[in-house]
Amino acid sequence: QRLKAAVHYTVGCLCQEVEEDKDVQFSKQSIAAISEITFRQCEIFAKDLEMFARHAKRTTVTTEDVKLLARRSNSLLKYITQKSEELASSNMEQKEKKKKKSSAAKGQRTPGEQEAAVTENEDSNMA
Repeated sequence: QRLKAAVHYTVGCLCQEVEEDKDVQFSKQSIAAISEITFRQCEIFAKDLEMFARHAKRTTVTTEDVKLLARRSNSLLKYITQKSEELASSNMEQKEKKKKKSSAAKGQRTPGEQEAAVTENEDSNMA
């Protein structure tokens, strides 16, 4: 019920934005109908995503499942693909930062730092 209420609230907020932008009015009944349709469609999406994962013998829904669900809407698929790639690159950057922090905390050097240290030692030996 709380989820349904949250969907109804969000639909109401979106309808208000459209009202302001497009100078139209939504009745309470139309907002309720849009909310109900949205909620039911989300339930269908959730079941489909679960089935896609189960078909692939997984228990976790992945971004590939979501892309498969969105395949009929080119713009939505493009948006999801773009966001998925952004998240993946962001996650890679965070992993790199963590790796550098943990090696620095342990007193270890990254490969680039090791090269610099070797070059520095060679330079001082030549002098």
